[in-house]
This record gives sequence, C-alpha cells and structure tokens, in this order.
Amino acid sequence: MIKLFTIGFTEKSAEEFFGLLLSAGVKKILDTRLNNVSQLAGFAKGRDLKFFARKIANADYEHDKNLAPTKELLDKYRDKNISWQEYEVEYTGILNRRNILKKINFDELDGCCILCSEHEPDMCHRRLLAEYLKKANDDIKIIHLVR
Repeated sequence: MIKLFTIGFTEKSAEEFFGLLLSAGVKKILDTRLNNVSQLAGFAKGRDLKFFARKIANADYEHDKNLAPTKELLDKYRDKNISWQEYEVEYTGILNRRNILKKINFDELDGCCILCSEHEPDMCHRRLLAEYLKKANDDIKIIHLVR
C-alpha cells in the first residue's frame, strides 16, 4: 500500500505543520503550488521550506508546477466565474493534457505529501490530484493531514 499524504499550510503554525509531517512519517514534500515564493507563505516559502523540511522533518522537498492549476483556472474560480465542479473538471483536464500519469513515478509516492496552501482538502487541488493518482493506482491510500 502506498501512503500518499496531503497538507495545506494555512491556519497552521510551523510547529503544527512540521509536527503533522513528523508524526505521519512523511519522506518528501511535493509542493504543487503555482507560486511558492509569495510573502504570504511565511515559513512555507519554497527555498525556506526546502531547508525546514530537511532540518526539521528530515524530508525531501520538490516543487512541481506541472501539478499546479493554471493561473487562468485559479483566477476564474477565485473570481466566481466557474463553480467548484467546473474547476474539478478543468483541473483534471489540465492533468490529462500534461500527461501526468506518464510522468509520475508511483514507486516514489510512498510517504510523499502533496502540499498546497488551502487549510482543508475538500475544495483544494491537492485532494483532486491525490484522487486522480489513486484512480490510476488503487494501491494508494490517501491520508489528509489536518489538525
């Protein structure tokens, strides 16, 4: 069984965030944000997070924009020009067009944690991505790390 974790950093202190990663035994943080350098990201800014992941959680870090939604899709949803259901369909289409299933090494997913900013996974692309990968490989067990 492949354990695939997901986590969002908002509404969490660094202590809570890294505590969840450590408790779960996460081996690698897979950052799926389009923009990982925003000042609003605090401790989760890309370069800092790579350092903290290694030093605090003993985990690797990778930023993969191919797993992020496009800016256009994010803008359409944030501006309420599309519904969440339409967002889901469009995001899945983006993953298909990018041939994500051919680019993902499923053997390397065990202990991996998909990261984005949303606190809860319900209306977040990290949940959609995890479910997309599970649909392609039923050996995946999705575990959302929330407090």
